[in-house]
Amino acid sequence: QVQLVESGGGLVQAGRSLRLSCAASGSIFSINVRGWYRQAPGKQRELVATITAAGSTNYADAVKGRFTISFDNAKNTVYLQMNSLQPEDTAVYYCRWTRIGVYDYWGQGTQVTVSS
Repeated sequence: QVQLVESGGGLVQAGRSLRLSCAASGSIFSINVRGWYRQAPGKQRELVATITAAGSTNYADAVKGRFTISFDNAKNTVYLQMNSLQPEDTAVYYCRWTRIGVYDYWGQGTQVTVSS
């Protein structure tokens, strides 16, 4: 059974950094896209960043220039480096691994809280 396990969340002051990790366990093949999403209280879940199997990345406008998504194939782990965090980045962050039309896995979420 496939599991995605996120880690790295926490409480930080505005302007600081965090790195989130999402590691996959179990048999999971031919993933097209890996991504990070977030959901703030009272808001819909939104895309933060994605990375394709070819390494192409895409970012929400709100995080461009501050967040970086990457994938370590040897560790089967996707990362989200978050710099210059702001209170509006406070949310539960979820990772998602997708093989279009076949798999769509979500992690359990990790809380990120940014204090002003």
